[in-house]
Amino acid sequence: MKTIFFPDQTLNDGTYAATIGFFDGVHQGHQFLMERLKREAAERGMQSMAITFERHPRQIVQGEWKPEFLTDLHEKLKLLKATGIDTVVVLRFNRQMAALSAREFMQLMHDRLGVRMLLTGYDNRFGHDRSEGFEDYQCYGRELGIEVQGGDALVIGQLNVSSSRIRHLLKEGNVEEAALCLGRPYSLSGQVVHGEQIGRTIGFPTANLQPDDDLLIPMDGVYAVMADIGEKTNKRGIMNIGTRPTFDGRNRTLEVNIIDEMGNFYDQVVTVHFIARLRSERQFPSAEALALQIQQDKEQAIKLLNHDY
Repeated sequence: MKTIFFPDQTLNDGTYAATIGFFDGVHQGHQFLMERLKREAAERGMQSMAITFERHPRQIVQGEWKPEFLTDLHEKLKLLKATGIDTVVVLRFNRQMAALSAREFMQLMHDRLGVRMLLTGYDNRFGHDRSEGFEDYQCYGRELGIEVQGGDALVIGQLNVSSSRIRHLLKEGNVEEAALCLGRPYSLSGQVVHGEQIGRTIGFPTANLQPDDDLLIPMDGVYAVMADIGEKTNKRGIMNIGTRPTFDGRNRTLEVNIIDEMGNFYDQVVTVHFIARLRSERQFPSAEALALQIQQDKEQAIKLLNHDY
């Protein structure tokens, strides 16, 4: 897959069938769209192109907006590559670009990116006038020489798969249904930082993760997870997200106990894959009662993870 950062780089190597979106999470709906795009491109003798954004447009036009992303840019590009798309164009979105109308933006895609066919997502909008929609894009396309087609939603069960739906599921702690929509378990990466080392005092040492501030943190609670630590992958673990009320904690922490790997993980990057939510976080009458519960959590997690993996 070729990656182009626009407008720093442009294309002059042929014509493209393209789709555009933020593609947060590169979930099953996005994958469904990419499969159709590749077919449409092949039928026309074109290359396939996904146009995405380095930063979310709302971060540019609404400076106070607090994002909760499913993937950072690095992970998104890796997942887009896995779809088999020929080229990904990453827009360095700015206020000048935000001021473009949909027609002006389509002109830019035609002239500088070689787009001759545009497949829009079922709920996609672009250009500063958000009232414009698919029929407007088709009209502009006829004027500019871009064939415009509309994509369909992917429905799993009775739900349209979307990034916003997945965020809602994760905020409810429903990591299993989120995984169905994503096509994989939800993952969160963070550097291991020094904590209060409370886990060591009760026999369950934990690694304290510090993920990117822009990434979504699932609902507080205890989870069965699989963890990657550097080159070491698929390590079973249990993760607690919350404020540690048994110890009068105030700050929200993300702590993972790696069942399959002992050691010092400070300053390493750990990625956790959420498999199942075991329970809510709650206050226990003593550290001993908490330790007993964590042992039960650990045994339950091992059964779940052995079954799934």
